[in-house]
This record gives sequence, structure tokens and C-alpha cells, in this order.
Amino acid sequence: MFVCGIVGVYAATYFPSNDVTYDNKESGLKSTNVQEAIDELYGKAQQCSNGKVNDAVENIKIVISGDGLYKDPYEDRYFYKGKNPNNYITFNNETAGWRIISFEPDGTIKIMKINSLKNELWDSNDNKWFRPSSLNTYLNTNYYNSLNAVAKNQVVSHDFNIGSVKNNNDCLTDNVNSEKDMIWNGKIGLATVSEYLRTNSNIDNCRTVTLINNNSACKDTTWMFNGNNWWTISRRADSNSYVYAVNNAGGFFYDSDAYYANYAVRPVLYLNSNIKLSGSGTSQDPYIIE
Repeated sequence: MFVCGIVGVYAATYFPSNDVTYDNKESGLKSTNVQEAIDELYGKAQQCSNGKVNDAVENIKIVISGDGLYKDPYEDRYFYKGKNPNNYITFNNETAGWRIISFEPDGTIKIMKINSLKNELWDSNDNKWFRPSSLNTYLNTNYYNSLNAVAKNQVVSHDFNIGSVKNNNDCLTDNVNSEKDMIWNGKIGLATVSEYLRTNSNIDNCRTVTLINNNSACKDTTWMFNGNNWWTISRRADSNSYVYAVNNAGGFFYDSDAYYANYAVRPVLYLNSNIKLSGSGTSQDPYIIE
């Protein structure tokens, strides 16, 4: 099947014959020879670049380098990556106060608050978000109730991946899959470890916890870095109390106990699939929910 952002021609050459046998069953295209396949793939790529990523926004350009919106190779999602992509959005009357993390396959839009809330402990006992943790309760009662009526109607209860992440995990695929081992449904959550990693455009050098902790330049290639210490929703797999938190150097703390009140909170939520957006997504012309 052809997937936007993944372009390939599948062919097999048999020797000593000079004939080329083309097999297009993997690509799902209609062409019967290599040149036709190239032309068809080019056309499909153009459709991806100029077509709709999500019903809410038309004609968003998909990029393969630098700042911008990427097709995620790990899941059926589109992620904003880089230091300053055009992903600003106005929500809860906070002009350009939020940024879009991703466009989801169910039509929802995942967004994150730019400015951190005050420091909070994640939980007083352990690292079980679903229990619920005290931060879970705070976000889904006190904080949610502080939103205006229009904003509340734009938020949808959604599944959040809350599976544990191994310490010193050197494989982003394993990281993504382990987060999906446990699901929690609610209105307000936090970003995962892999989402922080996947918003980095320097994927070769910053794609894992180990790499990002050993490369101070990684903070300069992700918009999620804001110079503060802040909580993620991901707990450590080898501990009943440790939770991953991003530090002010752009990496992760390894020893952040849930009962620490040293880290800020950056709410994350899903906007419902019925909304439409206008604007260009820059900080001066952020997306506006219609």
C-alpha cells in the first residue's frame, strides 16, 4: 500500500537475462513497468505534499528535513518536528499559547501547552498514572475545570499511551511499542518520552534517551524544549516510583521520583475531530479553531 511520506519502487532483476521484472504488489500501484511506476509514485508524492493531512487543515506540506510536519514512521500519525515549526495554535483564549504535537488517524489533534504550569508532584506514592496519580487527578479536575466553556467542548476524552519505558533504551521502536502496552482514557494528560524524541528533527543523533542525554545540541532541534524541568507521562520500567522528566539541558532525569515537586507541568490534550482550523500556524498567525 502506498503511504504518504514513504515512497519506494519494488523491483527484481534476474540475471543473466537483460529483462527487468517489475513487481508492484508491495506498493499497491497500478503501473506495469518501472518507468510507469516512477511516474505514478511521483504523482502520489505530489498528492501527499499538497493534499489534506487532516480534515481540520487543508494543504499542509509534508517535509522530510528541517522544521515542519513529518509522516511518522512508527505510527499512523503526523508529527511536527524541529526547532520552530509552524504549529502554534490558540486554545482557551490563549493566543498562540499551545502547539500542535500531532495529527491523529481518528481525526483528533493532539496539542501541548507552551508555558509550563507551576511545579507539582507527579504522585505521593508511586508512578501509576492510572491509579489515578495525584497529577492525573489535578489535571482532570482542577485544571480541566479552569478551562472556559468553549475550550471544554473542544476537548475530547482520548486514549493516552502510559506504558513504562526501559532505562537506557537504545531503540526508539521498542520505546514506542512499550508505551502502547498500557492505555489510559481521559481528557488531560502529558507527553510521552517517545513524543519528545520524535519531535526532534535530528533523528540520527537524538532518537533515544541515551543519545539525547549525551548530546547537548539535541535541545536545539526540538520545539518541545522550553528550558524548564517538566514531567512526562512515562514511568520507568525498572522502578515503582521513577517517572521520566525532561531537564533544562534538553535530556532526561534518570532519578526523578514521582513524589518530587521539582518539575513543571505541561498539559496535553486532544481536540475533537469536528473542528476546523484557519491560519498559518506561525506565532504571529497561529491556527484558530473555527
